[in-house]
Amino acid sequence: MRLLVLGGTGFVGRTVVDEARTRGHHVTVLNRGHRPAPAGVTALVADRTTPGGLTALDHGTWDAVVDTWSAAPYAVRDAAKALTGRAGHYTYVSSRSVYAGGGPVPLTEDAPVVDASPDAGDDVEFSAPMAYAAAKRGGELAAQQSFDGPVLLARAGLILGPHEDIGRLPWWLNRLAKGGPTLAPGPRDLPLQYIDARDLAAFVLDAAAAGRSGPYNVVSESGHTTMGELLETAAEITGGRAELRWTEPDAILAAGIAQWTELPIWLAPGFDHSFMHGGDVSRAIAAGLRPRPVRETVADTWAWLQSIGGTPPHRPDRPPVGLDPAREAELLF
Repeated sequence: MRLLVLGGTGFVGRTVVDEARTRGHHVTVLNRGHRPAPAGVTALVADRTTPGGLTALDHGTWDAVVDTWSAAPYAVRDAAKALTGRAGHYTYVSSRSVYAGGGPVPLTEDAPVVDASPDAGDDVEFSAPMAYAAAKRGGELAAQQSFDGPVLLARAGLILGPHEDIGRLPWWLNRLAKGGPTLAPGPRDLPLQYIDARDLAAFVLDAAAAGRSGPYNVVSESGHTTMGELLETAAEITGGRAELRWTEPDAILAAGIAQWTELPIWLAPGFDHSFMHGGDVSRAIAAGLRPRPVRETVADTWAWLQSIGGTPPHRPDRPPVGLDPAREAELLF
C-alpha cells in the first residue's frame, strides 16, 4: 500500500510506520518535525493546524491514511476533507473513552457515546478526561462526516509497548528494577484489558487493506492478563529484585494515593475499572485482532527502555505518572 500517517514519530503513529515498513508498504508521514522521522519514509514537515498547513498533501495520493490526532477535532475534519478523492481509506485512532458510561458491561461498539462536535477548535481545553473523550468523539465525527470513503474508528483503550510516551509501563519497569519492598495494588487477580501498540498497528493495517469501516474496540479481551501476572512478570524480567507487597484497594485509596496516575495502569474495582477493563472486543477479534502475550510486551518494552538509557520520552500534553518513594514508604512501613 501507499500509506499516509498523520504523525508517525511518537508512539502509536511510529509503531504503525514500523509495521507498515516491515510489510513493504511505501510510507509518507506528515508532522511538525519536532522529532526525526523513521528511516525509509517520505517525510513531509508541516503544522496541520495552521492556515495552509495541509498544502504539503496537495500532490499525493494514497491507498490508506492513519490519523492519531488527540486534540481539537477540526484538525481531523480539515485533513479528512483535504484527502477526500486522494485516499482510499481513512483510519482514525480513537479511544474507548468516547463511551458515555452507565451502560451494561461489557461495552460494545453500540454503547452510547459522549456529545461532541467535529468543528471544535483550539479554544477548547482537551486535557481533562471528559474533554479528552469529547476530543476523540469529535475526531470520529470529523472523519466520518468529512471523508468520502470508508472510515475505520479504532477505539483503543490502554496502550502499552515499546516507545510508550506516557510512561505507565516504563514507570513500573523502572520501579521494579530498583528492587526492595514494592507497593503492589490489589487484588492480585484484578483483570486487565489493554493493547500492545504493535498489535493495534497490525489490526489497523489489516483493516485498511480489507476496507473495513465503523467502530472497533481494539483492545485485548478482559482478563488477557491480571495485575498479578503483569507485575510478577515485570519483576522477573527486570531482575527479580522487587518484593511485591500486595495491598488492598481500600488501604491505598485511604492513603490518598491516586489510582491510574500515581499507580499507573491500576484502577480499583468499581465503575472506573469496569469501564476501562470491561470492553466487548468480539467484533475486533472476529476481524483478526490478535493480542500478543503480556510477557512479550513487558520484555520488549524493558529491552527498549534499556536501549535508551532508562528514561522514556514523555508527551508534553500528559501529566507525569508514578508514585513518590516517600509516599510509597508511608503505606508500606
